This record gives sequence, C-alpha cells and structure tokens, in this order.
Amino acid sequence: QVQLIESGGGLVQAGGSLKLSCAASGRTFIGYTEAWFRQAPGKEREFVAAISWTGRNSDYGDSVKGRFTISRDNDQNTVYLQMNSLKPEDTGVYYCGARNDYPYDASDENVYGYWGQGTQVTVSS
Repeated sequence: QVQLIESGGGLVQAGGSLKLSCAASGRTFIGYTEAWFRQAPGKEREFVAAISWTGRNSDYGDSVKGRFTISRDNDQNTVYLQMNSLKPEDTGVYYCGARNDYPYDASDENVYGYWGQGTQVTVSS
C-alpha cells in the first residue's frame, strides 16, 4: 500500500523557518515527481512546489518563490520543503502528492494520484 507521510509542521513566528518532510513507502518511487500543496481554512488547495525525480525540474507557486525550497533524497524516499521568511498567510495544512512523471502543469492538483494526510503549519504574527 502506497503511503506518503508528512512531518515537520508546527507553530512558528512570522519571519521564522520550518522544514517539512514527506516520506514515501509501499512501492518503488523511481521516476516519480512529488509536490507540495497547502490549504488554508475556507480556501482551495494551493500549489506550493514540485520537483522531478532527478531534481532537474522544479516549479514554485508565485507566493512562495524566493522563500521556499523543495529538495529530495531519493535514497531515503523523502522530499523536503524548506520554508524561510514565513508569513501568517503561509498558515495551512501542507500536503505532499506524487505522480509517475513530471506533468505539463505541475500546479494542477488533479494530476497527482497519491496524497499524504497533511501536516499543520501555523505562522503567528
């Protein structure tokens, strides 16, 4: 059974940093693209970042460019999201998703077939 498990969320003050992890298990993820999305209360799920298997391709949502960095360790089957200069509007549940290639539109949540349960990030002002 495929599992994506997010961790690393928590409460942080504005201007602070957090590093999220998404650990994959249950199958071989060779070649898989992984992405981070987030959802604030009462809002739609928003694209944050995506990274290809090799790391050569990556995309970021406009609201996080220059502050967040996505990376991966394929030996550990883990994808990371380093979040710096956090703002209150970054608050939400952060989810990781996976698919078996790099999509034309990495920001489209519908192209990802596997999802984790999410981890809460709260940024206080």
